[in-house]
Amino acid sequence: MSDDFFDKLKVEPLTKNNWGFFEQLFGPKGACGNCWCMYYRLSPSEFREGKSEDGNRQSMMEIVDAGKPAGILAICGEQAIGWAAFAPREDFIKLSRSRVHKPIDDQAVWSIPCIFIHKDFRNYGISVALLKGVVEYAGKQGIKVIEAYPTIPTTERLPDSFAWIGLYKSFERAGFKIVDRTSPNRPMVRFYT
Repeated sequence: MSDDFFDKLKVEPLTKNNWGFFEQLFGPKGACGNCWCMYYRLSPSEFREGKSEDGNRQSMMEIVDAGKPAGILAICGEQAIGWAAFAPREDFIKLSRSRVHKPIDDQAVWSIPCIFIHKDFRNYGISVALLKGVVEYAGKQGIKVIEAYPTIPTTERLPDSFAWIGLYKSFERAGFKIVDRTSPNRPMVRFYT
């Protein structure tokens, strides 16, 4: 990708006004298996139930319609090419139940538990640009601590379907630092704005 491409890349929070871009990016399968980025926000039974009859899509739409933080889109021209779930840690109930990624302190944290890049734009550095956009947005909003839980692959090539939590190297390139290694292959990383 050229520098000109990255100059044209817009990074903005998901709202009612750009919901169409989100739907376009996630497509008819809701990114993967009708997830619609609700995996971390619902109990396992609610999530499974939401995979049918468009339930998870509807749940995400309700979050957006209520004006609650959902995530950040990367948009180039008339196409969304990337997504990072981004909201206060407590909005992601799966994190509250995690044995591996327990809070390490009592700071107010916003989490990035999921990243999705359009298949035609993977391996071009879009995730790094998206993460830098999240950091810039967070700084403007007064969000002090950004946290994520990416993977450090144990094989040469990680299948795309396993990269939805983000790759550590992308977070590292965006300036995030490891703050907890309870899981050797799923470190907790942070960026302090």
